[in-house]
Order: sequence, then structure tokens, then C-alpha cells
Amino acid sequence: MELNRRTVIAGAAAAGLAATGLGTGTAQASTSGGRAPVKEHFGTLADGTRIYRWSLENGGTRLKVLNYGGVVQSLELPDRHGRYADVVAGFDDIADYVAESPYFGALIGRYGNRIGKGRFTLDGTSYQLSVNDGVNSLHGGAQGFDKHVWDVEPFTHGHDVGLRLYYTSADGEMGYPGTLRTTVTYTLTRHGDWRIDYEATTDRATVVNLTSHVYWNLAGEGGGTIEDHELTIAASRYTPTDPGLIPTGELAGVAGTPFDFRCAKPIGRDIRAGHEQQVQAKGYDHNWVLDKGITARPEHIATLRDPRSGRTLRIATDQPGLQFYSGNFLDGTLTGTGGRTYRQGDALCLETQHFPDSPNQADFPSTVLRPGRTYRTTTVHAFGV
Repeated sequence: MELNRRTVIAGAAAAGLAATGLGTGTAQASTSGGRAPVKEHFGTLADGTRIYRWSLENGGTRLKVLNYGGVVQSLELPDRHGRYADVVAGFDDIADYVAESPYFGALIGRYGNRIGKGRFTLDGTSYQLSVNDGVNSLHGGAQGFDKHVWDVEPFTHGHDVGLRLYYTSADGEMGYPGTLRTTVTYTLTRHGDWRIDYEATTDRATVVNLTSHVYWNLAGEGGGTIEDHELTIAASRYTPTDPGLIPTGELAGVAGTPFDFRCAKPIGRDIRAGHEQQVQAKGYDHNWVLDKGITARPEHIATLRDPRSGRTLRIATDQPGLQFYSGNFLDGTLTGTGGRTYRQGDALCLETQHFPDSPNQADFPSTVLRPGRTYRTTTVHAFGV
């Protein structure tokens, strides 16, 4: 008999199974009434700034978040037997996030993904951004939103618990025009879903593309390759790139290529197929053009499942694109929270977004935000077994 998530959570609580990692409680049988966020000191930056971690628990999901970069430092889920594991890559030490993190668990802005040559033109004015990926700008530049300390406000609302994170990016920061005031809300629902709501306003026309850069391994962080994870993406097209991973402008069909994930398949099945796009990216590192397009509310667009543990992640978003990155540049030099090193393909990212390089691609959906308008987008992560 296949067990559902609520049965597994209740069974874990009845058995008194202890939390893994830094958690100290047992699994919750209830799917409502989550615990209020708990704050603790996590570390100190070189300039003396204290970094804090908030721990949230609701509906059987345990989430730990830093005010540095809005980083999801840990996310624990039960497997089909009720055994918990941390399923996101991360570090135990703030110094590692500062010195060497490849965006583990971070909030990304102002612009998620790449902008070609770090340049774009808006309303007749050209802007030069911080260049930090060869000749291109990646994830907001050398000091993107992932490298700033956010203000954090914990909340409980009905059966939900969460955090509101605030950051104001000054006009000209990393070359972007306009003062951008950003609020990102992390919510754990009574059913254990993790919801992200992004909002931003500006006083000058600018471009915005916010996302979350969690690295997933549903078998448990440091648990080995994700190539046996089964992935489904509701997309008939993707955006091929040049050797610098900047989209060429083409919306190419996935049919008959390794990029076809319309039906569930193991990630490793075609990852070494030798397609020229895979060769230059060292695997998958592309934007999928979601069939649903931009929608008024989040719609289901991707499912990730680990057959060994039974853990399943379902993603819903209102965004038009999904960047699937197969951990191609993890090279064994980073040691995670469980004391194990992360090697190529030991974790993956599924980043809901607008398309890379949209400010330079007239045929891509616009990422322009103007004064008087509010940027809003939502992504929901639903977990199951």
C-alpha cells in the first residue's frame, strides 16, 4: 500500500523519531498549528554584523532560514517510512556562505540568471552591470541580493507560519537603475507546503527577475547523485544558449532531444547524450519555456521524485520559465552540513523565473518594472511521499 504524506508524518510522530541535523523535536502528527519561528545566532560577518537563523516547522516540514541572503540553510522532510532528512545543500558556517557558496539556498536578484555582457538598454539609456561570469552578469552581479543581510519579520497567521524578508537596493547598485524595495515572504502552510511570494517597487524604470536558488537532493543532502531522480517539466520548448550560456533567442522544441521532460524520466537517462547544448553546459543548465506561459496564479509545472526515499516535490508558479541546473559545476571542493562533499550532479536547481537575458531579447516576455507598478510573483513547493 502506498502511504500518503499525512500518514507518514503521523506514523513518524507516533514512533518518536528524532529530527536530523540541528532539529530537536519529533515529527508533527498535525497538519495545522505550526510552531512560531524560533530565532538563534548563526555567526558573525567580518564587519561584526550578527547573522541569525530562524527555524520554522509546520505540516511535517522543517525549514531553517538565514537573514544573510535569505538563504534556506536546511529543509527537512520525511521519507515514505517517516525518516527525516535535510534535502537541500548548504553549510554549517556563515564563513562558507560568504567565501565560496555557489548560491546555495539563496534569494537571487535583481536579476536571476544571466544578462549578456552585463549590458542592456532601457528607454534609450544604456546600463553597464557588474560582470561576474566571464563577460556576462550572473544573478545580479558580484554583490547580488544573495550577499546582503535582509531584515526579517517572523509571523504566524491562522494555521500558517513564516518570515517576511526585506531588502532595499539603492539606485545604481551593481549598475541597475532605480531604488528597488523588495519584500519576499516565506510561508509554511498547514500541509507543509513552502510558498514564496515576491514583491518589489521602484522609483525609476528598471528590470527585475527574482528567484530562489535552492539545490535539491530528495534522497538527502550529500546523499549522492541526483541522476536517478525522476523529473517532469510541462514545457514543449526551451531556450538554447551560446557557449557563454546566453540564450540565442530561439525557442527550440524539446521533442526528440534530451531536453524532453514532458513525461517523467530519470535525469541521468539522457544527461550524457552528447547534444551540443549539453556539451557546452556540462549537463543541463537551461531555461524551459513553460507551456502555460505567464498566469494569474501559480499552476503546477514540474515534479521531482526520488524513487529511493519516495519523497516528491511538486512546483507551481505563475512565471513563464523554469531554469533546470543539474549541479554541473559542483566539483568536490565544498563540504555540506552533513560533512560530505558535493560532487558534480549531487544536487539540482529548479528556478522559477522569466527568461535569461530578457532585457536584450525583444521577443521574450518583458522584465521591465516601472514606478507606480508592483512586481509580484509566487512559487509554491508542495512535498509528498
